[in-house]
Amino acid sequence: MTAGTTVLVADDHAAIRAGLRIMLESHGVRVVGEAADGDVAVRNAAALRPDVVLMDLRMPGRDGVSATREIVERELSDVLVLTSFDEDELVFGAIEAGAVGFLLKTVDAGTLVQAVLAVASGEGVLDPRVTRRALAAVARGAAVDPAEVPADQPALTSREQEVLDGILRGWSNAELARRLSISVPTVKTHVSNVLAKLGARSRSHAAALTQGRDV
Repeated sequence: MTAGTTVLVADDHAAIRAGLRIMLESHGVRVVGEAADGDVAVRNAAALRPDVVLMDLRMPGRDGVSATREIVERELSDVLVLTSFDEDELVFGAIEAGAVGFLLKTVDAGTLVQAVLAVASGEGVLDPRVTRRALAAVARGAAVDPAEVPADQPALTSREQEVLDGILRGWSNAELARRLSISVPTVKTHVSNVLAKLGARSRSHAAALTQGRDV
């Protein structure tokens, strides 16, 4: 059901904001506000409390990474990042800031709407084209410091490891439930436990932290 889902679109290009609005609203998702820079994105997120903020990363003034961090820390909304192929460094920053989804700006309307609804329902979204490049660079040491993961972190159970493996593959809660033959609420519990044990702020952050580590 898309009618109750609300979105704030943050991008410094008016034409892109207009295009995203058309794509979303033509599929029943309500765009409640727009922002052309990070400061406005934070203010509007606080005022409007959308289910999802679609966040551009490269904006004049305050960038999308800084805005994402404040929005997540203040629990104003979940953040779904729209990125280009040349923004690896900013993607890493957004992972650390707590963004729960990443899509390329070339995304089609159907994929965009599905991603927004998934994020609004508490799931993460990782475009494979973004994930593969980002995690490869993380494994080379380009982003998250391995020291972020405590040396004495609690060990994952076998089921939690299966859930983490699914997260690394970009599986949604529903797909994890189907593949592991467990309920979606049980999946959500396992995901929460995995994030807590890894000290991760989001699925994407957990994926980054575990690259190249013996978890």
